[in-house]
Amino acid sequence: MQPRNMSMSGVVDLAAVKAANEAKAKAEQARAQRQDAGASAAPASPLVIEVTEATFESDVLQRSAEVPVVISFWADQAEQSKQLNTVLERLAGQYRGRFVLATAEVYANQMLFQQFGVQGVPAVFAVLAGQAMPLFQGLAPEDQIAQVLDQLVAVAEERFGIVGPEVDPGAAAEPAEAAPPRPATPQELALGAAHDALDAGDLPGAIQAYRNVLADEPANVEAKIGLAQAELLQRVEGADPQAARAAAAAAPGDVAAQLAAADLDLVGGHVEDAFGRLVDVVRRTAGEDRDAARVRLLELFEVVGPDDPRVVAARTKLARVLF
Repeated sequence: MQPRNMSMSGVVDLAAVKAANEAKAKAEQARAQRQDAGASAAPASPLVIEVTEATFESDVLQRSAEVPVVISFWADQAEQSKQLNTVLERLAGQYRGRFVLATAEVYANQMLFQQFGVQGVPAVFAVLAGQAMPLFQGLAPEDQIAQVLDQLVAVAEERFGIVGPEVDPGAAAEPAEAAPPRPATPQELALGAAHDALDAGDLPGAIQAYRNVLADEPANVEAKIGLAQAELLQRVEGADPQAARAAAAAAPGDVAAQLAAADLDLVGGHVEDAFGRLVDVVRRTAGEDRDAARVRLLELFEVVGPDDPRVVAARTKLARVLF
């Protein structure tokens, strides 16, 4: 990653979330009210917050009129994104309030993920006065990240007159009073029921539950992954791994045998073997056989996760075979 030449090019349209001018006006009004009430006596704002779709307006849009807000999109399955969050949290303390870090887990905040046009995680954006700009994507050395943050702080002051108030990192780390949990939505309840069925080994029930979720919300990433996992476990249930691999070795042209062996490879932790086997089947076949192998490979990609480097490498190999 090279330090970004900070400009307003590449600004993300946040109109679908909230009009930027309205957010800025509300924030300025709130800031004035706090100053009238004696804001110096108020507790310091947290330097690191976890943002959700429900809190995006107050935690990011409104706050961005007073201090640069850096948003880090991350996923539990992407180890690099968790490593990057650790670096950003440390820098937030060092910058002492010149920016606020907001972390957003992509699977729990798919609307934000789509609105920002995130292509993969980790991905980092900044919001200034209700306007968003991409900063960088991927893990980078801490000194390079600091250079980008220095540019962000300079742009915030020079172009928007925004200077974050100095905050004591120790005071900011004090836990705030927990907000009452919000009621789960019907979609969340349905997804929870699907997870429970999968954990209990009720594979038919889990498959149907995940399909129900996807019928209402086709883009739900968590449900897609859960469905792929449940279907994989159902396919290998009761299978004899040694016999399946022997059958695949004896009949390289038997597509069904290769699909079965790939499933067992993946369940056994031999991820690259599973992917390589199916890419080879796609290369050697045509028509319905090729489609069957390609679809199965895409299903296994869902199980492992789109950000896994083994999936990225296998996608590249598949593209070369297909095109």
